[in-house]
Amino acid sequence: MSKKIIKLAFCFSMVIGPFAFAQEAGGNDDVGPKIEKTTLMQMIKQGGWSMYPLGLFSVGMIFFIVQNGLSLREKVLLRPDLMPDFIQLMKDKKVLEAHTLCKENNTLFTYVFAAGLERCSTTGEINYTKVKEAIDEASTEEITQYMKAVDYLSIIGATAPMLGLLGTVSGMIKAFQTIGSKGMGKPQELAGNIGEALVTTATGLIIAIPCMLAYYYFRNNFIKSTATLGRNIGALLDTLESGELPLGFERLGGGSASDTTSE
Repeated sequence: MSKKIIKLAFCFSMVIGPFAFAQEAGGNDDVGPKIEKTTLMQMIKQGGWSMYPLGLFSVGMIFFIVQNGLSLREKVLLRPDLMPDFIQLMKDKKVLEAHTLCKENNTLFTYVFAAGLERCSTTGEINYTKVKEAIDEASTEEITQYMKAVDYLSIIGATAPMLGLLGTVSGMIKAFQTIGSKGMGKPQELAGNIGEALVTTATGLIIAIPCMLAYYYFRNNFIKSTATLGRNIGALLDTLESGELPLGFERLGGGSASDTTSE
């Protein structure tokens, strides 16, 4: 819970910061010659009702980018620092110790691997078919859970331009209503309606573009991490079955981390 609070505070500080800056910039109008400037708050007010949900989208965008940036790092998901310990435990057929190590380090890799180890028997033969089925089930469950936060970025990126377009249509309807009722006698009212249309469109695109870029970045990196996850678990199961280190993993089987530290 504390991590979520820190993330939310960080997000709100990034979003509220420009608002405070805009209000500060608008408070110095009495110094020097008066120049008509449009502050951020004025643009938000000009954008009309659609700026409120777009503001919520901007908060959500920053939150999910920060969350995914922290949780989808490969060293957090796969814990490559634990691979030497697991390789050695599998070589020595210490299934119970490996399961305990998984429970002490809660990550994507350890959760999926622990699900497979739970199907192992420490007294008899190991049914590797059941072990692989448990690993497939756990990996599907965990990958779906991790992808939720990534998919939210896609939802925001697809919805924000549509919401901005709806604000644009609303502004243009008001502009034509102004022309129909008052003619072209008050161009400032017409300009305000057109400004509402343009601001909402720009805001929707400003939110959508980084959202979609972040979505594809995190999705592609996560797909790569899941492929590495399958490779690592496959190597561990081969080591457990044969008692020999698989080709390419010899350097990881020189002993546990504690042995390396003691040396």
